[in-house]
Amino acid sequence: MAEAQQDAPQGDQDATMVRIGQAIMLHRGGDREEARNRFAALWAETDVEADLFHRCTIAHYMADTQDDPADELAWDLRALAAADALDRDRVSRGEHQLAVRSLYPSLYLNLAADHVKLGDEEAARCELERARRRLDALPADAYGEGIRAAIERLEKRIADGAASPGEGRGGPGDGAGPVL
Repeated sequence: MAEAQQDAPQGDQDATMVRIGQAIMLHRGGDREEARNRFAALWAETDVEADLFHRCTIAHYMADTQDDPADELAWDLRALAAADALDRDRVSRGEHQLAVRSLYPSLYLNLAADHVKLGDEEAARCELERARRRLDALPADAYGEGIRAAIERLEKRIADGAASPGEGRGGPGDGAGPVL
């Protein structure tokens, strides 16, 4: 299912986002391995300090390509670390400021789902509370409503005792992917 990858100069921000989008489409199309390979290549090509938004996005989606819940958690933590670094970087975050603010509820939701998969419901509840505290940053649109609904569903699963290791991420769609 691998599709042709567009050549993208490393310095071209839009081309990087196109390549990220291609990897996302591969994953959504069922080719996890190729998506994982593409995300890994993008991760290796991006600058730790200069490409924080891209690194956040890559890690956020790379988490979903992982087979091991501990690896998924590690990638989601990388996404959060990049978002935090970008949020602290007041000089260069301008164009990504709103995107980063609205990304936090999704990042925390995914961390909560990771903790559920690993059987740590207390940590999951903590991450869901962090997500709730950031809900004001979400737009009043389908994306925002999807995140809010996913938080509610995961909270209900935990409260009902239905959450157990190995279950889905609690995303607004089919529950199997990030909600970025």
